[in-house]
Amino acid sequence: MARAENKETAGPVARMVATVAKRMRMKEGLTQEQLGSLMGYTGAAISALETLAQPVSDDMMVQLETALGGGTGIFTEMRPLVRLEKLPEQFRNYVQIEQAARSLCLYASPNVHGLFQTEAYARAQIAGGYPTPTEERVEELVKARMDRKAIFDKKPLRLIELILDESALLRKFGSEEVMREQYRFLLECARRKNVTIQVLPLDVGLSGENAGARGELNLVETDEHTRLVYLEVQDESVLIADPVKVSTYAQRYAKIRAQALDPRASLGLIERLAGEGT
Repeated sequence: MARAENKETAGPVARMVATVAKRMRMKEGLTQEQLGSLMGYTGAAISALETLAQPVSDDMMVQLETALGGGTGIFTEMRPLVRLEKLPEQFRNYVQIEQAARSLCLYASPNVHGLFQTEAYARAQIAGGYPTPTEERVEELVKARMDRKAIFDKKPLRLIELILDESALLRKFGSEEVMREQYRFLLECARRKNVTIQVLPLDVGLSGENAGARGELNLVETDEHTRLVYLEVQDESVLIADPVKVSTYAQRYAKIRAQALDPRASLGLIERLAGEGT
């Protein structure tokens, strides 16, 4: 059933990979068993790839380039597209917009924002979700999440602001060591010239106001200076372009930022959590 379902739901990139792989295999005069032997797979696995009975894995894309690429780089170039296609459908468009953004203003609650997660933290969070994903699916999603970090080094540098609800820092995933590594990575990110990190404290509501009470918020400015809002909850998401609505969310973000600890105090808090502060 799963194999029949995959044949029906496979996306255009997966279909292109299957077609190109089959044609290049036949051009080289290789049987499925012979190609499988070159790649470290069975002939049945190659058959499943070509017939779309099984989703192509990231490792298989690497091996296809080695065995059939012939220096063209064709499978290497399709590799990130395959990863993108495996993301939840409602998230794919946002990832492309995020990676092309001129600036990002992010409020993360209840977890550390995906862009700022370590690999170990991301793996623990994804693997612990429900319904429980397979190990292969976990690895696909972790790799896709790590790929998003490319935006930190894009030229010209993108302005990236992150406001973390303190609860996101206190919620533990994986182990104490995983969390220490995560805190240290946040400190490392904050040292970048184009990144600012602030923390919205748990007791902010004692002042009578908590602009972050409605959950996470992503404000994106495109290269065309268009502003968009992306919201996600319980595997459902919405991308908002209406200028009036975007303005309201931008004002809410500004209020969250005003209620957060300043960057120096925020980093001091993270340092203490990492065991580096006094």
